[in-house]
Amino acid sequence: MITIGAEASQVAAVQALNGEGWRQAGELGLALVLSAAIGLEREIRQKNAGLRTHTLVGVGAALFMLISKYGFTDVLVPGLVVLDPSRVAAQIVTGVGFLGAGLIFVRRDSVRGLTTAASIWLTAAIGAASGAGLPILAVLTTGIYFLVVLVFPVGTRRLPRSATAISAIRVRYPDGRGILRDVLQEATARGFAIDDVETQTFGHQRPSSGQDAPPERPMVEVTLHVHGRHSVNELAVALSELKDVEAVLASDVNAIDE
Repeated sequence: MITIGAEASQVAAVQALNGEGWRQAGELGLALVLSAAIGLEREIRQKNAGLRTHTLVGVGAALFMLISKYGFTDVLVPGLVVLDPSRVAAQIVTGVGFLGAGLIFVRRDSVRGLTTAASIWLTAAIGAASGAGLPILAVLTTGIYFLVVLVFPVGTRRLPRSATAISAIRVRYPDGRGILRDVLQEATARGFAIDDVETQTFGHQRPSSGQDAPPERPMVEVTLHVHGRHSVNELAVALSELKDVEAVLASDVNAIDE
């Protein structure tokens, strides 16, 4: 009887210490503030997955950690029922991995969304640390995030650019006006080597002014695969200023992934 009473008292003490309370609310609030700070930075820079997404991921990860730590104290029995709080943390890593994978897009040789997926993954880790009662690590990691996304780009712009990595640039213009010659001349004049040229012609388009009007010239979209030490984005700006060029889209492999 004495042993049973002691065990009951021990369980009651654990429940009183680790149940719902202001401490858990504070840990959840810390996850809210830190994850919202990361989301706000991305929202200001108009990146994918902004304030709401990062805040929800961080708070959700923190709540899962709090549930894992404190949500089962009512079923604990010393020597009989033992729970491992780390099991939910492992599932957070797996679940957020699937979420981040959905943000990564591959188009030809270009991969986009890696930084966004990494920020989601890091925000979940910050939320988990907040929920686990590790505020110093959570705040420090948040500071590291801002160091990486705000300071590192300044340094990477000073690094030498790859002269062999191939970038893609697409130019759209009306057919039959000799614009391709000007495009190739502009690219080579800026020090780019052209590895491949692909063309695609779109159908005739009728003007909206009247049905009896003659059809417009077909549109041509040219895709250039180029490499060089200069900025492909600057080349895209120059090409967009050519006469009759309607649209230019560049994919610079040397650019910082967003």
